[in-house]
This record gives sequence, structure tokens and C-alpha cells, in this order.
Amino acid sequence: QVQLVESGGGLVQPGGSLKLSCAASGSVFSVNAMAWYRQAPGKQREWVAAISSGSITNYAPSVKGRFTISRDNAKNTMYLQMNSLKPDDTAVYYCFGSGTWGQGTQVTVSS
Repeated sequence: QVQLVESGGGLVQPGGSLKLSCAASGSVFSVNAMAWYRQAPGKQREWVAAISSGSITNYAPSVKGRFTISRDNAKNTMYLQMNSLKPDDTAVYYCFGSGTWGQGTQVTVSS
């Protein structure tokens, strides 16, 4: 069974950057699409970005041009580089793949 572990969250000022990582156990990582979601307080979980096994990417309009999703199949790891962060980006960020959710990592954008 695949397990996903996120890391890299934290507190950052508006306009700052963070890079999230999602480490996957199991050998199925390289053949599956992966995605990032986020859930802000009092709101539903929303899709942020996705990457195919062949590294084709898609983004939600709210993050396009600011966030970059990538993957390193050799390391079984997916990343989310987040630039020009805004207070509205504050949320728990989750990775998803192979029908499995990670535990989430908190991102707080505040001055």
C-alpha cells in the first residue's frame, strides 16, 4: 500500500516562497498521476495542481503562474514550488496519488 508524507510547510510573509515535498513509499509512484490539494479553514478541499506520470502538468487558475508542480520518479517524490504567496494561499496542503492521501502540511501566509 502506498503511503504519502508531505513536508516543507511553514509560516511565510506575503510575497514569499515555500517548496513542499511529498515522499511516496512503494514502487507504483512512477506510473501514477499525482496531485496537490489544499483546504483552508472553513472551506472545502480544493484541487491545486496535478502532474502525470510523464510530467504533464495542470494548475488551478488561482495558482497558475505562481506555483510549479514537479516530480522526481527516481526519488519517489513530488514537489510544489510556491512563489508570490498570498494570505489566501493559507491552508493545509495535501498530496494525493494511487487513491491515497497524505497527512497534510500547514502553510500560513501572514505578515
